[in-house]
Amino acid sequence: MNLANKITMARVCLIPVFVVLCYWEFPGHRMAALAVFVIASISDYVDGRLARSRDMVTDFGKFMDPIADKMLTMSALCMFVSWGRTPAWVLLVILAREFAVSALRLIAVDNGKVIAAAWSGKVKTASTMVCIILMLLVTDSAATYSTILDFLCNLVMLVTTVYSGVEYFVKNKEVINWTDV
Repeated sequence: MNLANKITMARVCLIPVFVVLCYWEFPGHRMAALAVFVIASISDYVDGRLARSRDMVTDFGKFMDPIADKMLTMSALCMFVSWGRTPAWVLLVILAREFAVSALRLIAVDNGKVIAAAWSGKVKTASTMVCIILMLLVTDSAATYSTILDFLCNLVMLVTTVYSGVEYFVKNKEVINWTDV
């Protein structure tokens, strides 16, 4: 396993640490959770950059890196739903997009085609991570600025998610054989 893949796996290992820190109440637990989330988010950039610059791109990395991203962001969004800061339907839309794009990729692989990550997907992931970080920074959910921030962050995550999902299907519509449906 190369260094880039080890960084990806370290990100996966940080996810339960993040969740435990969110739930385990002690002074500063949310800031500790924020620190773990930031480190995990930065590792996403680092492992990708490292893999491309040092020719360490592997099939394992292509497979595991987006899964690690999804696991990290979905765990944070589940926390926000449980805290009442993200509506469950927003999480449902985001999850549906992730499953739909993953299914599209599986169909493509079955037909001998690889669907590379689209720019809009990268924007979606980055903006989601930034929004989660902002929401973790603001912990007073009763404050007006927190309510506005939560609304704006949920809106950004929702819009970038829907846009990138639609883009994946429009750009790869030939992958689905509609006569088989």
